[in-house]
Amino acid sequence: MSLLTSSPYTHGSNQVSLVMRNVLYALLPALALYTWMFGWGVLTNQLIAIAVALGSEALIIRLRRRPVKPALLDGSALITAVLLAFAIPPFSPWWLITIGTLSAIVMAKHLYGGLGYNPFNPAMVGYVVLLISFPLEMTQWLPPIELRSEELSLGATLGYVFGGQLPGGNLLDAYTMATPLDSLKTALGMDKSVAEAMAASPVFGNVGGIHWEYINVLLLLGGLWMIYRHVISWHVPVAVLGSLLLISTLFWLINPVHYADPLFHIFTGGAMLGAFFIATDPVSGATSEKGRIVFGIGVGILEYVIRVWGGYPDGIAFSVLLMNMAAPTIDYYTQPRIYGERG
Repeated sequence: MSLLTSSPYTHGSNQVSLVMRNVLYALLPALALYTWMFGWGVLTNQLIAIAVALGSEALIIRLRRRPVKPALLDGSALITAVLLAFAIPPFSPWWLITIGTLSAIVMAKHLYGGLGYNPFNPAMVGYVVLLISFPLEMTQWLPPIELRSEELSLGATLGYVFGGQLPGGNLLDAYTMATPLDSLKTALGMDKSVAEAMAASPVFGNVGGIHWEYINVLLLLGGLWMIYRHVISWHVPVAVLGSLLLISTLFWLINPVHYADPLFHIFTGGAMLGAFFIATDPVSGATSEKGRIVFGIGVGILEYVIRVWGGYPDGIAFSVLLMNMAAPTIDYYTQPRIYGERG
């Protein structure tokens, strides 16, 4: 006779590590293209964030007198680091990445009890801490390689990341450029039309930001692969992208001079990354199927509202964190009826 324990039942750490590995596999093509098109700074961001994440994870686990090896091997700290580094500007100084990663691992994850207990997405907490605390550094984005007047070698990248020195004593402003979302927001604020804004800046591509559109296509394919592999369910990504598509289409039809077309919003910025890799976090999001749809719709609508009328060019981090706050209430009102219960 076997002994049955009471619910809730949880998966073992081997299942967690399997999920995390699949998420990493889904991210790798987009990350490789990102590095190819934007330079060594993408790779240095990743390596620093991963080192800090694993180191701080090991330290906190040891201070809590728990086994360190299983915590490091479950992959959760690794994925948090990769997602955070993906979201912040390439070529960021080491201290910026360190502060963001520590905020994600120590504050957002372990101060609430560790994996499975965090109410907010750790990577997005780290991102928002950096965005609010260091707005200048978080807006210094490198353009694609072909839009730069001078290519930065690996040595030059390391010299700036760890020493703050650029070749020839140049300032970082000589290499950086506004993102497509930031460029559009600034131009619209100067009473220019969407067409005029896109014609005036080389950062715009065919349907989104130049090269960002290709990275987002790979993120889309990676997300679809995760759905096929049952790593994530379809509810949140479809709800996020569907609601973003619908609301952007509505305002574009009303006034195409002032509002960008829906494909621009889907393939620019963090929409794909947020829909498939961030909003799908099973710990900080809604758990019921109806709840996930409501959660995703909220993320998509808030993302558009912040992009168009808010103070930040992209709103994925804030929209996810705001919906993280609402997740318990969403679950309360969307939990499935117990079998046999009367309506």
